[in-house]
Amino acid sequence: MRKILIFSFLLIMGLILSQIIPAISNYNVEFYSHIIKILTMIALGFIMIHVGYEFDIDKSNLRQYGWDYLIAATAAAFPWIFCAVYFVFFLSAYQPNQWDAWKESLLAARFAAPTSAGILFSMLIAAGLGATWIFKKIRILAIFDDLDTVLLMIPLKMMIVGLRWQLAVIIIVMLILLWFAWRYLHTVKIPITWPWVLTYAAAIALTCELIYFSSKQIDEIVPIHIEVLLPAFVLGCMIARAHSDASNQSAQSAPAHHDDILETPKEKRVATIVSCIFMLLVGLTMPPIIGIAGDAETVRQADQDIARAYSIPETTEPETPTPEIAPEPEMSWSSIILHVIFITILSNLGKMFPALCYRRQARWQERLAVAIALFPRGEVGAGVLIISLSYSIGGPMITIAMLSLALNLLCTGLFIVMVKRLIGPNPTPAL
Repeated sequence: MRKILIFSFLLIMGLILSQIIPAISNYNVEFYSHIIKILTMIALGFIMIHVGYEFDIDKSNLRQYGWDYLIAATAAAFPWIFCAVYFVFFLSAYQPNQWDAWKESLLAARFAAPTSAGILFSMLIAAGLGATWIFKKIRILAIFDDLDTVLLMIPLKMMIVGLRWQLAVIIIVMLILLWFAWRYLHTVKIPITWPWVLTYAAAIALTCELIYFSSKQIDEIVPIHIEVLLPAFVLGCMIARAHSDASNQSAQSAPAHHDDILETPKEKRVATIVSCIFMLLVGLTMPPIIGIAGDAETVRQADQDIARAYSIPETTEPETPTPEIAPEPEMSWSSIILHVIFITILSNLGKMFPALCYRRQARWQERLAVAIALFPRGEVGAGVLIISLSYSIGGPMITIAMLSLALNLLCTGLFIVMVKRLIGPNPTPAL
């Protein structure tokens, strides 16, 4: 419980600082946000390498993984659809019967889809649930959830910018990575102690950034952006299991996890420190939340300021005439708060489908706990909002989405406490 409180406190502190620092400091916002982003990617890479290292695939039971993927797809699709419909009918600047209303809303609403795997895994382990069935199941669902989000972002980008070769490159890279995880599962013998894992994570993060900035020189509007989450997870899957020095003499006969090197006190301590840093950094990566109680032109200017601050290229005006846009009314903060509450409820309600599944494997309390455990959002959802801003999608819709994401972040600790209470003192152990 103490770790959950610490992680929650760090998330909240990071979120508060992300709004205060830009307002009181004269530093280079672009440079600051870029450094924070890289550090967050490195910490996430560290966490996901450990997750992949602990991940096992039963190749004789692939049908179960297909079912898990379908369940994860619903957990990613339902929040997205619910929020998109809400945006179209209540927040879009276009009329509901116009294609642009759906195009913008479908992209912006994708922020509600991805569960933050790094936050979730760190919190569950801190709660002492690392050896339970629920952790094993959530680990699979959360990874499939994020994978599904990345895959669906590709056709959504196509709706905005058309067919681009960069999007095909992203798909090919993802398929290659998944094949490596399958083909070389826990067979590559390289060090797994924390200095090495930190080095791997930094190398992956910097490589992803290098690819991103290099591709921007070719096409600034549609760069090649590969999320750290997947390559880090795949590397962890490929690394062969290692044993601590104290038990090397019995490594051949001991059970796989009883003498694992990551279970040593030093490795656990470093992993906790990295998770703490990650929680703080996730809060710091939140974009500034701009007040929107003004006219439409003020809102648009605020969104452009955010885009420039985060070094997001502005798209050129289309040559074809744009559809008529209804004038945006002024919106009070009481209306904004109501919209934030509704969007947050809808996005979390969409994550509840897994509670109806796995009836033969767990009690209803544990199935409900699986669904609630998928509530936490974080850096991936914030990344979707940044992408939306880069395509000039702004106004109340994006600001309310940002506030909803922030509210979910604030409630992360509460979600994990609910999970722990639901499964009780005797959770189903991992098989």
